Amino acid sequence: MYQRIVLFAMVSLMLYACASDQKPKSLKRGLHISANGRYFTKEDGKPFFWLGDTGWLLFNKLTREQASEYLEDRMQKGFNVVQVMVLHTVPSVNIYGDSSLVGGDISKPKVTEGSSFADSTQYDFWDHVDYIVDKAAEKGIYMAMVPVWGTNVKNKKVTPEQAKIYAEFLAKRYKDRWNIIWLNGGDIKGSEVKPVWEVIGSTLRTNDPNHLITFHPRGRTGSSEWFHEAKWLDFNMVQSGHRRYEQDTSAKEKWHYGEDNWKYIEKDYSLKPVKPTIDGEPSYEGIPQGLHDVTQPKWNDADVRRYGYWSVFAGAFGYTYGDNSVMQMYHPADKNPAYGATKPWQEAINDPGAGQMVHLKDLMLSRKSEAYFDRVPDQSLIAGAAGGDGEKYNRLMATRGKDYIFVYTYTGRNIPLKMGVLEGDKVKASWFNPKDGKTTVIGEIENKGIHDFDAPGLEENGNDWVLVVDKLK
Repeated sequence: MYQRIVLFAMVSLMLYACASDQKPKSLKRGLHISANGRYFTKEDGKPFFWLGDTGWLLFNKLTREQASEYLEDRMQKGFNVVQVMVLHTVPSVNIYGDSSLVGGDISKPKVTEGSSFADSTQYDFWDHVDYIVDKAAEKGIYMAMVPVWGTNVKNKKVTPEQAKIYAEFLAKRYKDRWNIIWLNGGDIKGSEVKPVWEVIGSTLRTNDPNHLITFHPRGRTGSSEWFHEAKWLDFNMVQSGHRRYEQDTSAKEKWHYGEDNWKYIEKDYSLKPVKPTIDGEPSYEGIPQGLHDVTQPKWNDADVRRYGYWSVFAGAFGYTYGDNSVMQMYHPADKNPAYGATKPWQEAINDPGAGQMVHLKDLMLSRKSEAYFDRVPDQSLIAGAAGGDGEKYNRLMATRGKDYIFVYTYTGRNIPLKMGVLEGDKVKASWFNPKDGKTTVIGEIENKGIHDFDAPGLEENGNDWVLVVDKLK
């Protein structure tokens, strides 16, 4: 009898363990979609504002020490997501000379059994990725990882069969790390070799139910164009691109928005079912306008601020910043830098825009959690005839919660605001400076009619401000 009882207990424990392994785990510090489908939340239900940086070649070009330096800097500047390529090329080789694959076959990751980054004699490509992912976790940073960059798939280096095996390998290797987000695709239209993207997305979802997944698209397109209703896609991502208004003239492109990245967000915001959306690649600081002609002017800190506030106020759940030198981890010894990069990445991490992005995050998180999740874009707050909210750089972008209103002006133009939207006879008004995060109080304003708010300074490009109107307590 005793032996039968022990045997029964052992079998029961084994069955319980197997059943438990099949249930999705709730990862500590993991990310979730908010109840209204618009924003991200942390495991404890508090808001998570995505402030991303594009460190695309981090795994390939930096040593462990350099990767730690980069991640420390980004943490100090308030970034909480780094977008990175796992395989930039097929195969990829890191700075230590370790290859990612056996024979260039994506279904055969080159893994050294028993190796770890603590053992320099056995250290391999995947140990290096592990090290950086874990170092990012120490600093509270999520790694938004592209499994394989789109050009490799477009060039027929990846079949759906290979993609399935590779995606399963990635999912099982990283499913228990809390700081992972999956970016399927990689600067490519979802219509190009679509079966591969469908396989990667569905395989990641099947084998890793705990992490969020999206699709990183080609410039001037968005994931929703192909995958909005895909079960594996948790949120949408657009790449508004790097062209000026007059450079956005290609008749082959479906969306012609020029620099108006808010239009991509507005489009996604209206879709059903509701899913969060973000501009995952606007114009980078220090990159030529239009990308390929290095004699063109370069986008600057004012431009990246404009893209950030426009997209977030239009309804995005966060924003991804980029820098030309940093995204490619440029070093002066590089023979063929992309897009005319000349500044070493160690210097470029301190470009002005990188230090200003945290002010956007801080502003959006400055209200209580319930007010954060209730925020909606609302252009009806801007008074005036049709088009009163402005064209191109004169565009005013408005967003509000129950107890507050934010209006962004890139040029410091006059803001004609409809009053009476918030409760109370009077409201408190202030100017928020996106360049330094400082607030200047205007005072209490009568809460009726239309009030014209005149931003500080002259009306000119880059004199950007946020009008903040709060309900009086």
